[in-house]
Amino acid sequence: MKPIESLIAEELKVKEKQVEATIKLIDEGNTIPFIARYRKEVTGGLSDEQLRELGERLTYLRNLEKRKEEVKNSIESQGKLTEELITQIEEALTLAEVEDIYRPYKQKKRTRATIAKERGLEPFAKILEQQKTEVDLYEEAKKYINPEKEINTIDDVMNGAKDIVAENISDSAQYRKYIKKVIYREGMIEVKASNPEEKSNYEMYYEFSEKIGKLPSHRILAINRGEKEGFLKVKIEKPVDKILYYIENKMISTNKNPYYEILKDTIKDSFERLIEPSVDREVRSDLTEKAEEKAIKVFGSNAKQLLLAAPIKGLTVMGFDPAYRTGCKIAVIDETGKLLDTTTVYPTEPQNDVEGAKKTLKALIKKHHVTMIAIGNGTASRESEAFVAEMIGELEEEIYYAIVSEAGASVYSASKLATQEYPDVNVSLRGAISIARRLQDPLAELVKIDPKAIGVGQYQHDVNQTKLNESLTGVVEDAVNKVGVDINTATPSLLSYVSGINKTIASNIVKYRDENGKIKERKELLKVPKLGKVAYEQCAGFIRIPGGTNPLEITAVHPESYEVAEALLKELSYQTEDLLEKEKVKELKEKLEKIQVEEYAKKLQIGEMTLRDIIAELGKPGRDPREEMPKPILRNDVLKFEDLQEGQILNGTVRNVIDFGAFVDIGVKHDGLVHISEMSHQFVKNPSDVVSVGDIVKVKVIGIDKEKQKVKLSMKI
Repeated sequence: MKPIESLIAEELKVKEKQVEATIKLIDEGNTIPFIARYRKEVTGGLSDEQLRELGERLTYLRNLEKRKEEVKNSIESQGKLTEELITQIEEALTLAEVEDIYRPYKQKKRTRATIAKERGLEPFAKILEQQKTEVDLYEEAKKYINPEKEINTIDDVMNGAKDIVAENISDSAQYRKYIKKVIYREGMIEVKASNPEEKSNYEMYYEFSEKIGKLPSHRILAINRGEKEGFLKVKIEKPVDKILYYIENKMISTNKNPYYEILKDTIKDSFERLIEPSVDREVRSDLTEKAEEKAIKVFGSNAKQLLLAAPIKGLTVMGFDPAYRTGCKIAVIDETGKLLDTTTVYPTEPQNDVEGAKKTLKALIKKHHVTMIAIGNGTASRESEAFVAEMIGELEEEIYYAIVSEAGASVYSASKLATQEYPDVNVSLRGAISIARRLQDPLAELVKIDPKAIGVGQYQHDVNQTKLNESLTGVVEDAVNKVGVDINTATPSLLSYVSGINKTIASNIVKYRDENGKIKERKELLKVPKLGKVAYEQCAGFIRIPGGTNPLEITAVHPESYEVAEALLKELSYQTEDLLEKEKVKELKEKLEKIQVEEYAKKLQIGEMTLRDIIAELGKPGRDPREEMPKPILRNDVLKFEDLQEGQILNGTVRNVIDFGAFVDIGVKHDGLVHISEMSHQFVKNPSDVVSVGDIVKVKVIGIDKEKQKVKLSMKI
């Protein structure tokens, strides 16, 4: 096998030097966000996504190397390690290949073959396997008859020997490799209903077959779930005759020797009894693993877009958590996210107290000067939306509402963190606070819940939970560090995702802040218990200190580059204090845009990529990168399902992107589906190449199913 660096470079389509340098940085304990942002010169500008992929492959390949050594040591301890085996193990590219090579040398549970070996039939099995034509097989078999070992007849001898040969065939890495290759190339997944009369969500799979090589990941996971829930039966169809012919051809020297029929039967038995069930499991497992990887990637990409959704700042927001019987929970928060008021109203069924609810909410709107209402998108959302739109129409004040994803709000409400934040607020009202704050600052609020509960994926509960958690933790880290964190207002949840800061350090920062007042400069963090020089280097650039002693600390300029940033400002006749004045920043930005980067990089003795980042930061000090993201659609009127007509053009918000398209919120009860074939006039391989969660898109209604309340949409306008 090629060196790890070469393999990763080929897979990621980058230079080997970039991979070598990145591995060195990872091994030195640097975090991915820090490497992505502040070591661009070293990595050649690899993105955070590339770096995470590199990190995952590095872990896998190192585990592969470790396993290879373990396998070699195990085989060597049995005295069976040959040069040929060493070569096979070293050239293996996957853990599955290594395990196939190791299979014959593994300690086995008692099988028919091991029992036959215990009875002393291995030498006779070798005669059979080697097809020694000079030996009279039946005369030789008589020598192994031993009633004490329960071998009473020639048939007992023959059957025991065939069991040993069958297991040897099954253990052959060469045969297994060929069989898997044939299955992936020619095999079909055949799916049938366990009970064709039973209604379920899996009816499209009741009579279904597709080539294994063409199965998309969402279908694999759907079939798996249907099988797990007992609605589906799944089978892998394969060219059995072709597989048997291959093994016979490799194993039997000629069809004229006396062993031909015996070996042919043995090969068939080996395939049907040992190889096929095992290989089918491996293929299903492999398909599932690849489908899970894709699903996790899609989930991560969607979650990142949701986390980076544009905040709506400087407004007093009313959070509206819809419900039926228990009433709609209301929370009003000021522009800083501080709770001002709570109540519960009953405008929906069964109470239908529309007038009483209007009176209560109008009074709150007037009292706190509410300008925005955030409505959760869960149960009773559309009925609540209709109520809010009607109420807004009766107000003199200009008020808008937006639909907000409430995924995970109930999880947060009952969490230990919510209890700490709002000890005196009823658990049912905390969801409304979360919904309001999600509109104000989605990132700060969403980091408080388990990333799995964000709810923008596909089959997230079916995939490997450890891998999902690792991936989502990385996604949240990248989002938090891209935006930066105000050290004096950030919660421990938000701080714990900052590069170099763990949960203990995050709590220590908050405690230090509470005891000593506002942190005035980044280097003051070194006084926080357990935050040493290494953690400081990793986190400093991602920390923001508005109103601190150094204006550079409202930017992502790292302390290691302060001298360069100050020298650059001086070259342009500015100083750091000018970063706090809007007019001067405007002038500075114009000058920075005209800079010859190559020339200044040499003059300031800094890498061009780092200098470009410094220039970008000085041109927009304190600016939130999320401001460039699409803002939520603000409404003051409601669209009913009955109002929809085919051919209608609407604006909508992308709520979820999946393998086969995207779900778009157009303001009716259920999100409409834009199938991948309706996303563009050009061929679309991957929906996420066209849209992201949070995007505002123009769509045309192309299909309405009134019975199922489903809407088909097209972006081909």
